[in-house]
Amino acid sequence: METNFFVKSHGLGNEYIVFDQTAINFELTKERIIQLCNIHVGIGSDGILLKAPTVKADFGLRILNPDGSEAEKSGNGLRIFAKYLFDYGFTGKHQFTIDTLGGVVTAHILELIDGKAFMIRVDIGKANFRSAEIPVTFSMEECFNEPVSIAGNEYYFHCVSVGNPHCVVLREELDEEEIRQVGTLIENHPMFPNRINVQFVKVISRDVVEALIWERGAGFTQASGSSSSAIAAVLVKKGLTNRTIAVRMPGGALKLEVDELWNIRLTGEVREIASGVLSKELFRTT
Repeated sequence: METNFFVKSHGLGNEYIVFDQTAINFELTKERIIQLCNIHVGIGSDGILLKAPTVKADFGLRILNPDGSEAEKSGNGLRIFAKYLFDYGFTGKHQFTIDTLGGVVTAHILELIDGKAFMIRVDIGKANFRSAEIPVTFSMEECFNEPVSIAGNEYYFHCVSVGNPHCVVLREELDEEEIRQVGTLIENHPMFPNRINVQFVKVISRDVVEALIWERGAGFTQASGSSSSAIAAVLVKKGLTNRTIAVRMPGGALKLEVDELWNIRLTGEVREIASGVLSKELFRTT
């Protein structure tokens, strides 16, 4: 593999750049992450996936947000990374484990097109509603259906961790302008010491829901796997849906399954956008 080789792929419009840590000759500093994710002076992306060493699983993964911060877990990122590992010959297995900051997960390659991974399932992990472990600064054991005033309006927070923190808000109607306005206020609310991912959700039926996503460190995104997992867990806990649902987002739909022990599986397609080698001029300062 060439030095500074990259692959850019997307899961339902949620796009990531993938690197092998052993095949890049530069340090991924905060400034360089921000530049790479900028569409004008970099490649443009919702984040960076870095194949890294691990002793806990078959492969290690670091997930870097476009603001330079590091995420614990990403459902779309994990599926994109799994496709990269399979397509570029790091593994020939259709099932393997990936170590993330949010825990070890299992990826399953379900369907190939022209020999390339297409439909991928990830066992994302277990939903955790305990405030202290999300974390949420809150006096009760769970922050669930709690009214909070944001920008003069009352929102009911349903907080959960699926390896990273989420705040699910049920709405009768979804308004992209609304989540763009208040998403950053919820993400950075003082009750969330590590910030939080935000989902506005409308229940369509017991099998289908619609959602808008505001990702911590990334902002409004077309789709999110971990957010969809959090949505499914919250709606099952509230008794509003079945344990298997479709979460429809602007970028497309994911299939979510929540078992009786709160383990979550998500399934969806992944597509490669481009691959190449970074120019030597990219980080030149003169």
